[in-house]
Amino acid sequence: MSDDVLTPGHAAPGHAVVVGGGLAGITAALRLADSGLRVTLLEGRPRLGGLAFSFKRGDLTVDNGQHVYLRCCTAYRWFLDRVDGAHLAPLQPRLDVPVLDVAHPRGPRLGRLRRTALPVPLHLAASLATYPHLSLAERASVGRAALALKRLDPADPALDGIDFATWLARQGQSARATEALWDLIGVATLNATAPHSSLGLAAMVFKTALLTDPGAADIGWAHVPLGDLHDTLARKALDAAGVRTELRAKASAILPSAHGRWAVDVPGERLEADTVVLAVPQREAHDLLPHGALDDPGALLDIGTAPILNVHVLYDRKVLRRPFFAALGSPVQWVFDRTDASGYTDGQYLALSQSAAGDEIDEPVSVLRERYLPELERLLPAARGAKVRDFFVTRERTATFAPAPGVGRLRPGARTNAPGLHLAGAWTATGWPATMEGAVRSGFTAAGAALSALGRPHVHPLEEAA
Repeated sequence: MSDDVLTPGHAAPGHAVVVGGGLAGITAALRLADSGLRVTLLEGRPRLGGLAFSFKRGDLTVDNGQHVYLRCCTAYRWFLDRVDGAHLAPLQPRLDVPVLDVAHPRGPRLGRLRRTALPVPLHLAASLATYPHLSLAERASVGRAALALKRLDPADPALDGIDFATWLARQGQSARATEALWDLIGVATLNATAPHSSLGLAAMVFKTALLTDPGAADIGWAHVPLGDLHDTLARKALDAAGVRTELRAKASAILPSAHGRWAVDVPGERLEADTVVLAVPQREAHDLLPHGALDDPGALLDIGTAPILNVHVLYDRKVLRRPFFAALGSPVQWVFDRTDASGYTDGQYLALSQSAAGDEIDEPVSVLRERYLPELERLLPAARGAKVRDFFVTRERTATFAPAPGVGRLRPGARTNAPGLHLAGAWTATGWPATMEGAVRSGFTAAGAALSALGRPHVHPLEEAA
């Protein structure tokens, strides 16, 4: 970084510094570089990818958590294309989610949520009509609630102050309908149950994924370790774009400099920039923001966080024939086959993704083992005779911002009161919950704001694609 260190009379016109190497920061850095700026990307960790990363456990390559995206996630799909990774994280041809209920009085029952090629809302009509986990009356009421959802405007500030459960109850949704459908999807996408979810964010998720385009909810996921996409391929794309990426370089201060520029301090160095994008979690952003950058910086500290627990089980044989399934009547939420992606060759590797895991996030591994291994045997008869070669957990205590009612008024936009300083991150005002899609969108917005302030012509990347 020596050529960016401040020296008397030194200037670096057209230089942008991006602080934070998660998806938001990588996206902002790529967009700024693609628009002709010289870009330095600073990341305190020894890798890129933020909270969507991989690590080694012996010969195994482990994702810290199971991440999926949907066909409607056009920004994240742009990201995959931009790093040349789309073929490594393919989408389903059509939405198809096996849902297994092991608490049914007549024994385990398998249902499916899948779509046809018919237009919205008929694309889900056949699946809903035969969904065995709801009664006939509940299926009809779900249809009526979906039509009511379609009439909502997720951007209406009034929806932000209402919890999703209250709205569902007003639409005649039973506790069973909430469990077997609304929370089945909502917990996985919002990282909160209906009582703890803003109606605005819930409406955005369900409207966008289920009520816009027939294929909007088709699911995609990485068939390789996340690190291959968000670190290795991202580094390659950044290098090709001319971005200087500095790892283990944690910013300690962001300060106004002479002539309307900015100084960014890292250990032993000071970088000067024409524009800065701060793409770190909200609490870290609060600590780095200079005085006056936001009218109410304390609001960042009021944005709550929500944990995600991931349970990893290695069996000595194949116990699951499907790539994934969701569960009802069990503490298990979603189960994914990660065998091939991890490099495991001695059986089958299953990853359990447990969102909204506040009650379990600090439980000892031994307690979680006693809880989840019997549950997997209930769900998967083939697991009853299988040997468990390894059992471990990964914990993200602050995996996402909490999508609680009222959170919308706390989320800041990309622009700050300090000219040349911009914010990015899934926690900013993207209109989306805390997803990979929201992170990439925030990178778009921050880069666009920075380029506009510098008078640089630019087109939104999704408009370019169109």
